[in-house]
Amino acid sequence: MGQVIARKEAGKLALKLKKQGKTSVFTNGCFDILHVGHVRYLKESARYGDVLIVGLNSDTSVKRLKGESRPINNESDRAELLSELGFVDYVVIFDEDTPEALLDEIKPNIYTKGADYTLETLPEAKIVIKNGGCVEFIDLVAGKSTTNVIKKIEQK
Repeated sequence: MGQVIARKEAGKLALKLKKQGKTSVFTNGCFDILHVGHVRYLKESARYGDVLIVGLNSDTSVKRLKGESRPINNESDRAELLSELGFVDYVVIFDEDTPEALLDEIKPNIYTKGADYTLETLPEAKIVIKNGGCVEFIDLVAGKSTTNVIKKIEQK
């Protein structure tokens, strides 16, 4: 079982992991309605290193990114669900639209993102590379998204 940590603790955690010689993997997202696409993506991310840290968009950032009707689940519930996945070690909530500042604090060895992005379309990739990390892209599960889940519910 993972832990939900305060944003102010993220940098300290990262230093501790580096001192222990651990390979840290970071990924991020809204994870509003957890579905199999999320689980497979996170599980694959965890395979890249020793410790998986998930940056979770706060309620206010989800609202800015996805619209007034989102998130469906609040940040506390989303963080708890993620932390209960056996392959997620830490969850940290952030308020910005992108995790650039958080990535600059954590300086992960590996940053994973969905393969719908490229190095050119992922602004935070520059920060990861500047800090000596690398970016790995993970294939998405076709047809599996929170938006699709919401559409299906609305059709009922």
